Amino acid sequence: MKTIKEAVQCEINIKKSQFICSLFPTKNKKESKEIIQKLNEQYSDATHNCTAYVVSDGEGFDDDGEPGGTAGKPMINVLRKNELHNVTAVVTRYFGGIKLGAGGLVRAYSKSVMEAVGEAEIVEIEEYSVYELIFEYSDIKIADTEVRNNQLTAINKEYSDKVIYEVVSKDDRDIEQIFEKYSGKIKVSYKNKQFLEKI
Repeated sequence: MKTIKEAVQCEINIKKSQFICSLFPTKNKKESKEIIQKLNEQYSDATHNCTAYVVSDGEGFDDDGEPGGTAGKPMINVLRKNELHNVTAVVTRYFGGIKLGAGGLVRAYSKSVMEAVGEAEIVEIEEYSVYELIFEYSDIKIADTEVRNNQLTAINKEYSDKVIYEVVSKDDRDIEQIFEKYSGKIKVSYKNKQFLEKI
């Protein structure tokens, strides 16, 4: 699967109308809706803020007042055609006074998203199981050795009253079994599944 590495923004002008496409990497509908809400507030003076998203728990689009099928659908079609997942697209339009017609709108919204996709850095993502390891500072060496020897990848490390590692595995092994011999020293718990950049 593919997604974009980081947020990008691209602007085009067609017959005096300004189209600003903002693309964001997003994991789920909740994140998409938060981004859409934020941009609606940021561009509250725009004529339209049309949206499309393809995320792990679904997909959707909205024409935001443009004629049905002329904005959101062409936008999501560009995401699908480029096989992009976990992406939210928002195209903000400032009307320039010249009507584009249905075909013109479809082309404008498609082009706006295509331009932004062209600017974005595309990365491969895979679904991984994420586990949490919790242990004392005195056991960091043991934890680091086991993580390295078992080809696990630590995606986050937190140092507070205890040490917390978030680790992922390339395959679907039961990570809890790896640390069984350290029961009591290293507490292992399954956290969730996440789409992450290919490790």
